[in-house]
Amino acid sequence: MIYEVRFRPRAAKQLQGLPKNVRTTIARVIDALAENPRPQGAVALKGTEFMRVRVREYRIVYEIQDDVLLVLVVRLGHRRDVYRGL
Repeated sequence: MIYEVRFRPRAAKQLQGLPKNVRTTIARVIDALAENPRPQGAVALKGTEFMRVRVREYRIVYEIQDDVLLVLVVRLGHRRDVYRGL
C-alpha cells in the first residue's frame, strides 16, 4: 500500500529552512515513508501518537493515519529543538 505524504505548514517551512544537502537527504527519507511508514529505526514517541525517524542529527516527526493511508509530517529539525512543545 502506498501512503500519501502531507506536510503541516510549520513542517514545510522547517524543511525549506534547512541547508540544501540536509534537505535533499530528508526529502528522500520522507518519500520513502510513502512506501513504508514504519521503517527500521522508526520509534513511537511516548505520550503522543507521533513517530520519529532519525536522519543524521535531524529528526522527522510524523503521524500515521492507517485508515486513510496518510503520513502527516508534523515537524522536522535539529534533534535539540524538534521535540519542544510536542
